[in-house]
Amino acid sequence: MSTTRRRDPRAERILRNRLHPLHLTLQLQHSGVAEWLGPNGVKRRNPHLVGFIGPNGVRRIDRSGAQSAASQTQVHVTEQDTRRTVQLDHPDHYITVIPDMTGGRLSAADKDLLGLAQRLAAEKPNTAVLVVVFGESKETQLGEAGADRVLTVADPLFQQYSPEQRLAWLLALEQALQPDYWLLPDSGLGGGDLGRRLAVALNVRAATGLWQVNLDGDMPTCVCRAAAATQDLLRDLPRVLLALPECAEPVSETRHEALELDIPVSPAAVNPAIEDLGAVAVDPASVALAEAEFILSGGNGVRDWPGFHQAARVLGATEGASRVAVDDGFMPRDRQVGATGTWVTARVYLAVGISGAIQHLQGIQSCEKVISINTDPGCDMVKRADLAVIGDAAAILQALTEKVGQLKQEVGDVA
Repeated sequence: MSTTRRRDPRAERILRNRLHPLHLTLQLQHSGVAEWLGPNGVKRRNPHLVGFIGPNGVRRIDRSGAQSAASQTQVHVTEQDTRRTVQLDHPDHYITVIPDMTGGRLSAADKDLLGLAQRLAAEKPNTAVLVVVFGESKETQLGEAGADRVLTVADPLFQQYSPEQRLAWLLALEQALQPDYWLLPDSGLGGGDLGRRLAVALNVRAATGLWQVNLDGDMPTCVCRAAAATQDLLRDLPRVLLALPECAEPVSETRHEALELDIPVSPAAVNPAIEDLGAVAVDPASVALAEAEFILSGGNGVRDWPGFHQAARVLGATEGASRVAVDDGFMPRDRQVGATGTWVTARVYLAVGISGAIQHLQGIQSCEKVISINTDPGCDMVKRADLAVIGDAAAILQALTEKVGQLKQEVGDVA
């Protein structure tokens, strides 16, 4: 219900002047007021309210988060975790997921894969989603992501490229559990290769490039990308699924146990025909923005560009830039990030001196972690960031470069 009250004339002038330093403060204080009486007795409406419809019938949209933050300051409500806990004492069926887990943690695509697994598990009672983790795991939220059971194979061998040994473990699981489905990411990080090896060993025509599953009919079907992702292919749902990112919504309404699998698994001995000679160093500057995992992006607030380039070399980051920095000639056009440049999916996106135009925020919406270095604590990029550092960009980058350089000399590898 709307309330009506008279405001102070000075506050009225500040609220009409968006350049006034107190404008945002007063706007936040009065954002919950729908209308008031002006100094001449004329009723006024607050155009800053979320959902306000202007005289031309256009609804205002809160892109900055300031209005929603204001509404949160008006009413202090303690949020409670309402997710339902799922417990399976003795599962009768299994759906096995082998995520890429780059760096030992679940990526956004891995979480989508677990969401698809839980959709399939819901079709048959007492079905558990089993997550197989090869190598070191740093993930602490497997249960939150949808894992009912976890099998961790922590052999140092699996830190390297070892598809034959991984396949031996999966075939041992096949004999022990007979999973209803095998789910792997159709990626170049190992899931696509391992999934195809598994399909050949099981004599199954795998669904590759899968991005949609239909479980409504009598027979489940899936839609796969074909012909170099130019066509969609409708086919039956096989046991081995190699899925693309966004194949399903990640788990958000349930919490799962993520218990260690208590069934003994004995893989067959393998005489590998492949020898891993170790990782080959790649120049981050040669990595395309769309494929980069760590991006250091500069904007209009960067004044020391040589220092920015030096920081990118020391940090091992791929360089990006805002449209303003590209237009001003500080960075090439192929390094522009945003809706008018390149949409990026980095695990870490470090924005230096970027205010956060809506086109830029659209281009980084799929990044997992966003860090902002800026002098303006109220800019949109700081509001979007998971971590914000307020201060001079040149000084902060110099301190960061010196610290990382010191760690490299001490421990050799700080990746």
